[in-house]
Amino acid sequence: MLKRRKSVSKNAEQPALSHYRVIVAPHITEKSTLLGENQQVVFKVARDADKPTIKAAVESLFKVEVSSVNTMNVQGKVKRFRGRLGQRAAFKKAIICLKPGSKIDFSAGV
Repeated sequence: MLKRRKSVSKNAEQPALSHYRVIVAPHITEKSTLLGENQQVVFKVARDADKPTIKAAVESLFKVEVSSVNTMNVQGKVKRFRGRLGQRAAFKKAIICLKPGSKIDFSAGV
């Protein structure tokens, strides 16, 4: 006897991302350190994370208050390595604006 599979609708709820999976890493560059003076922090985030999820993850993990979140998709650059073409990985970047009085310090753990 054959069992029929249940059909899965495409609009089915996806499992929520864990806060640790939403925030991938801090994105530390020259520009992001200059943004730090204006109560802003830059993170690499999961490609499928949206702004409310990112805001909830940052507030939960770092115990700070977030005023706004801006996101952008960074496309991977095509580079040459030993004469062969390669491509860097694409990622999603989030710029987090903190409310006055909130601060995230990455150099404290070093």
